[in-house]
Amino acid sequence: MNNKPKVGFYSFSGCEGDLLTILHCEDELLDIFSAVDIRSFRMASSERHDDENLDIAFIEGSITTNKHVKKLKVIRERSKIVVALGTCACYGGPQSARLGYNDWEERFKKVYGSAKLTVAKPFESQPLDEFIKVDYRIPGCPIDKYQFFYALTRLAKGMPVELTKFPVCAECKWNENECLLLKGQLCLGPITAGGCNSRCPNHGLPCIGCWGPTDEANVASEINLLKEKDFSAEEIINKLRLFGGAGMVRRFGELLGIKPKEEKTLSKTQGVSKKKREKK
Repeated sequence: MNNKPKVGFYSFSGCEGDLLTILHCEDELLDIFSAVDIRSFRMASSERHDDENLDIAFIEGSITTNKHVKKLKVIRERSKIVVALGTCACYGGPQSARLGYNDWEERFKKVYGSAKLTVAKPFESQPLDEFIKVDYRIPGCPIDKYQFFYALTRLAKGMPVELTKFPVCAECKWNENECLLLKGQLCLGPITAGGCNSRCPNHGLPCIGCWGPTDEANVASEINLLKEKDFSAEEIINKLRLFGGAGMVRRFGELLGIKPKEEKTLSKTQGVSKKKREKK
């Protein structure tokens, strides 16, 4: 009898870089496939079992159409545990950078004009938890393979997952990097979740926040610090929102110039209230 947990890998709107990161783990790939019973992984195999119940579903990409919502809810119903894989799934990704500005239709028309789309009804990209309950999040653009190994191993053994809670700044100190903020660069290390081993600052490049906001992010302090270094408010906010997406809008909406009522309208437009999500 096969007692391995049944696992599925799924993708919505995104570059599929998170799933590609897993496939590129050549040295560990056989161990991954041996530890769990993979029932669906489109990039790895044409064999799919999308009508079965799963122990764990790993989902990357943001939700952008009504068809996405329907498919996502089916995956949630079939899965004991759902893991948001990558920053698009966790926070909406770069495609959600303008959440709350209420200019999505205008931007959409600039690309598609007046064309009538009949295959699916699109809307502003949103993270998974706007529509379903998400049990765990593994951020990253793309994810770090070691964080994925850790999460998969824990979940396969029926254990909870607790990923990095400290910011990129902590990793910078461990790697003995010179602080780029002190050199006058717009670095988001103090408010970005760690887990990337301060990859960009290691090469002298400022953190752009692609792991999403850390749990204890002090965004007000970061904004004030960057203003003191003569960065404009628009420059700072655009950088904060680039990968922060829904995470930034929900937690720091007023600092970003978004009124709370606009955020509520956003969720209501998608037909999912916070109370409904929590019940799922």
